Amino acid sequence: MQQDKPITHLQKVVDQWIQTHGVRYFNELTNLAQLTEEVGEVARIIARRYGEQSEKESDKQKDLGEELADVLFVVLCLANQTETDLQAAFERRMDKKTQRDHHRHHSNEKLRH
Repeated sequence: MQQDKPITHLQKVVDQWIQTHGVRYFNELTNLAQLTEEVGEVARIIARRYGEQSEKESDKQKDLGEELADVLFVVLCLANQTETDLQAAFERRMDKKTQRDHHRHHSNEKLRH
């Protein structure tokens, strides 16, 4: 029996969680709105922790990893409910990026400092 690849496994974990705890998936538009909200939370942490904005006391306790995991969860939900094989799509995208970007990035003077 072939073992699932990492993203395929995560899609199954999320689907099982939805079936067990979530009753059903939110519709695609609701999940898109939720994804936007979660990305905004990631942006807030990064802007304040790594950017030029000052970090409020209430923001210092926020865990970037947990917020990124929230983004990943919603992305996996959207993939599941739209019957998207995210593992295969990711592998195709990485192949394309590798072929397209390897020489471009290595010859980019802006990335050398």
